[in-house]
Amino acid sequence: MTSGEASDRFNINSQLEHLQAKYVGTGHADMNRFEWAVNIQRDSYASYVGHYPMLAYFAIAENESIGRERYNFMQKMLLPCGLPPEREDE
Repeated sequence: MTSGEASDRFNINSQLEHLQAKYVGTGHADMNRFEWAVNIQRDSYASYVGHYPMLAYFAIAENESIGRERYNFMQKMLLPCGLPPEREDE
């Protein structure tokens, strides 16, 4: 490995660490599968609520009012993947 490759790798890792610190949803090295799934679900629900055409689409598809769909998505954001699994402390 040349010094250029090593500095490129260090630069990429430092950029990744910066993004992970700035944006919670990008994950980190110690994130488990459940936490990753929760982030994905919450981001999806937030996007649905934040984009009116998507919200209207879901409301029409489920034959509900737009306000009810917004409320349902906000409620689903609390526990999007159910209760967290029990941790195995070592």
